[in-house]
Amino acid sequence: MDKLTIGKLAKLTGVNIETIRYYERRGLMPEPPRTASGYRLYSSDDIARIRFIRQAQDLGFTLNEISELLSLRVDPNMSCAEVKARTRQKIAEIDAKIGALKEMKKALSFLEQRCSGIGPTSHCPILEGISKLEEVKENEQ
Repeated sequence: MDKLTIGKLAKLTGVNIETIRYYERRGLMPEPPRTASGYRLYSSDDIARIRFIRQAQDLGFTLNEISELLSLRVDPNMSCAEVKARTRQKIAEIDAKIGALKEMKKALSFLEQRCSGIGPTSHCPILEGISKLEEVKENEQ
């Protein structure tokens, strides 16, 4: 494949040009070679790298974690066990977030059930409940 400009790379990967530059500043993308006039030139390896970054983000990995995964990927002294451990850690974090989201939904449902939707906001049970959420949670249990 011919060398790609940043615009072409952005189009092929579905990311913004500024996102590519941001990945470079963060060290997620290697500094690309430049033409004599200063234009960045990218290769098919860069397409694969950006796609990896985006897929990892879609799975919930942070950019710092993705940087670590990219490092593991090229380190000949690392094994799949390290990647598996990081994946298990991410699954545990996701499970904790799911638990927190379920608690949020439960609290909001509790508040929503107490509101008829009639009357002024100065007497809205939802708004009052949010300001007294700890008391509402205790009463719910």
